[in-house]
Amino acid sequence: MNLSMIRYVLGLVMMFEGAFLSLPCVVALIYNEGKGVSFFIMMIVCLLLGFLLRWKKPKNHVFYVKEGLVTVAASWIIMSFFGGLPFVLNGDIPSVVDAMFETVSGFTTTGSSILSDVEALAKCSLFWRSFTHWIGGMGVFVFVLAVMPLTGGQNIHLMRAESPGPSVGKLVPKIRKTSMILYKIYIVMSVIMVAFLMIGKMSLFDSLLLMFGSAGTGGFSILNTGCATYTPYVQYVIAIFMMLFGINFNVYYFLLIRKFKEAVKYEELRYYLLFIAASTLLIVINIHNTFDALEPTFRHAFFQVSSIITTTGYSSIDFNYWPEFSKVILILLMFSGACAGSTGGGIKVSRLIMMLKTVKKELLSYAHPRTVRKVKFNGRVVEHEVIRGMNVYFVAYSFILMFSILIISLDNFDFLTNFTAIASTLNNIGPGLGLVGPTGNFGMYSDLSKIVMVFDMLAGRLEIFPILVLISPYTWKGLKLRRKK
Repeated sequence: MNLSMIRYVLGLVMMFEGAFLSLPCVVALIYNEGKGVSFFIMMIVCLLLGFLLRWKKPKNHVFYVKEGLVTVAASWIIMSFFGGLPFVLNGDIPSVVDAMFETVSGFTTTGSSILSDVEALAKCSLFWRSFTHWIGGMGVFVFVLAVMPLTGGQNIHLMRAESPGPSVGKLVPKIRKTSMILYKIYIVMSVIMVAFLMIGKMSLFDSLLLMFGSAGTGGFSILNTGCATYTPYVQYVIAIFMMLFGINFNVYYFLLIRKFKEAVKYEELRYYLLFIAASTLLIVINIHNTFDALEPTFRHAFFQVSSIITTTGYSSIDFNYWPEFSKVILILLMFSGACAGSTGGGIKVSRLIMMLKTVKKELLSYAHPRTVRKVKFNGRVVEHEVIRGMNVYFVAYSFILMFSILIISLDNFDFLTNFTAIASTLNNIGPGLGLVGPTGNFGMYSDLSKIVMVFDMLAGRLEIFPILVLISPYTWKGLKLRRKK
């Protein structure tokens, strides 16, 4: 284990967080808010800690998979802890556990909240709370590698540990160029969304915060009513951009380099759009009696489908009152998630499709034992390592889901509330059903349950394995043996 390299990278992350914390300080100055001092203090603390951690450069720059997983997991935990302390210092969220829950929910783009009155927050706190979505959406290390690439040629381990999906590759030969391409697409799409929202006569501040939640597919609301009071135009803009940010960014890269056939042939994209269209149609048919006209029926159905499948979590209506059939569709979409390589969470459409193809292959093997078949995705044969990793992911995912529901059931809430609370945090969605529905929050849970859900949010965003590797005794066993020698 190359601890010196891990320390150095953690220092780099701390310095970047310090730089990010300067933005709510600027917001506090604009709105003349004294609570901005808490962000200034933590900005200085993060910069100093980052400087100290990077004071001595590591002699050994070798960075393998284990180091990558540990570094990414540790970085997200440290970043969330220090990112939550300003809320505690300025009194907006006095409890450390609650502040950690809210900040982890922000960075992991979950959008689950313990707050019952978000409008009571200071503008600088509202800004930072939503900005964490935008930072975590594309990924901290994608940004770090784009701005300040690490030496040693092992940067792909960091990117793979943080990026969502069954497999991660490079768009171009160099990691830095890949990271820069991803962030350029991300920034351009974000700016376009802000422009569309401002055309709808929304203020720059509100447009930025809604964009942060939509682009990062996070979903922190800035109003107690969520997105219900916005105009139909604004709701359509949010719904469409949520859907767009849930698409694999490789598709946008193909469009940029004018490989239109490659973009259109992207298999995951076709299934993703099919899921959205089919779910919207089924819900429209199911809830049409609850509205006076077809347009609001379609708008709310499309908005909620787009919000849930991309794991954003915005709500234009309280879907707790929808028929059971529609609610079950939304629960299924919670587990589906968006595309791999997007800012969305969940299991990912690509995993589901490959799993179904694997089942089909096994069934055909039983029927015709001598037939040799391969699982193909996007026209290419899926390697055995990818399928093996996917199967292990599902096993780990299932156990975490079951044990998490078991532990939070100690709080004695109903099963629907507990099940969807864990489903929404593990899949980085935000709202669930029951007491944690669109008009509810997670504040009623005990500190133990909140810590469990913090773990689930981090595990879900980092695709489980980085967090498991960090807490596994096998990771540190060899280190202890070397110290004894």
